[in-house]
Amino acid sequence: MVTQFVTLELPLALVQAERVTAIEQALAVYGDPLRWAITQVDMERQVAIVEAVVMEAIAPGRQDG
Repeated sequence: MVTQFVTLELPLALVQAERVTAIEQALAVYGDPLRWAITQVDMERQVAIVEAVVMEAIAPGRQDG
């Protein structure tokens, strides 16, 4: 299992409308989200800052560690 820390900026309007679904879809690009949180809202730029820990998918045949 390989984990990584990810920080995303998502449009505030998207986060307000779709919330969990929008955040989980954005994180899925990086792997399977283990946990995430909205840590900051920048009203001036209209973005939400999301910090997450994701588990990366390891391709068959690839060995880590």
